[in-house]
Amino acid sequence: MRPENYEARKHPPSNEFELNFGPNHPGIEGNYAFKVKLNGDEVLEAKADAGYLHRGFEKLMEGRLWIQNIALVPRICVPDPVPMEVCYSLAIEEIAGLEVPERAQWIRVMQLEMSRLAAHLFAFGGHAATCGMYTTMFWGVADRDLILDRFEELTGGRVYSIYNIPGGVRRDVPTGFLERLGSLLDYLESRLPDYDNLFFTNQIFIRRARDVGVMSQEQALKWGVTGPNLRATGLAFDVRRDDPYLVYDQIDFDIPTEPGGDCLSRNLVRRSELLQSIRILRQVIERLPSIKGPIRCPIPNPLAWNVPVGESYPRVESSKGELAYYVVSNGGDKPYRVHVRGPSSMHAVQVLEKLAVGSRLEDIAQIMFSLDACPPEVDR
Repeated sequence: MRPENYEARKHPPSNEFELNFGPNHPGIEGNYAFKVKLNGDEVLEAKADAGYLHRGFEKLMEGRLWIQNIALVPRICVPDPVPMEVCYSLAIEEIAGLEVPERAQWIRVMQLEMSRLAAHLFAFGGHAATCGMYTTMFWGVADRDLILDRFEELTGGRVYSIYNIPGGVRRDVPTGFLERLGSLLDYLESRLPDYDNLFFTNQIFIRRARDVGVMSQEQALKWGVTGPNLRATGLAFDVRRDDPYLVYDQIDFDIPTEPGGDCLSRNLVRRSELLQSIRILRQVIERLPSIKGPIRCPIPNPLAWNVPVGESYPRVESSKGELAYYVVSNGGDKPYRVHVRGPSSMHAVQVLEKLAVGSRLEDIAQIMFSLDACPPEVDR
């Protein structure tokens, strides 16, 4: 027997309803929730809901020795962990007045660009999956694994290197490593036409991504957007060139841009950055053998190191955008205050919430992946 209100429930008075994406959903970048209010398949309201992953990095760092945090910071962005190590080390070096040897600086650049390659392969592989193009994702993960092989050889770790320390790096480049890295770069460059045919020039992707999640340059600057997402609005801003660190001022590379400000443009910028990272790495391979000397400068006993009183705010260009650490020392053996200024805090919350409104249900995951955020960085 039907209940009395059956007809009312069968024909609701409105097409509006709420839907939760995540925190464990294939269309979400990791353990992250996104709550949307829909009218049919159109997004009326959107709210990011973080807090499902690693949390409280900044506070945890204040309770650990300076050197112990080197093992903690890579977790803030799993796909691109190296900039976290480097930026934190730069902050300590500035406060303590440490001068990093030139050879260590070139090795750091090498590791940073390897990490950028791995992160971008992961990023557009994941974006392709939002369009149902899973082969691109499988290719991206497999080719990224070849980069992780070189990370393992260089640092002993595939994902979390824990390789950069205040004053330099833990160990020198293994014999024959540069030759093997060069062969890998040749292989990755030869793969780009395959990725173009499968994904970047595929009409399924182009029609799904063009004019979706559009952000103007004025909006990007107002919202604090950086990295490939900003360069996809036509602005050629890159910390590596505009505020150089390490030895980037000695390296020749271009800053790719795209004019569209949409999901398509953001992916095309990352595709072009793959070539620029390969270009940078080849210059490192050519220059590094001629740069002799130590790979780190002397530091006090790291288990009893009282870093002098001071503060620092270094910034680097990660694959996600501008990354900065504000670090304060009160002269103790632990940081007094650490604040991570990561791009994902803006991209995965404020920007995503704004771009999602007015889009369609099937485009939510695509917009999120095009912004290429790291959920743990939001939960820092």
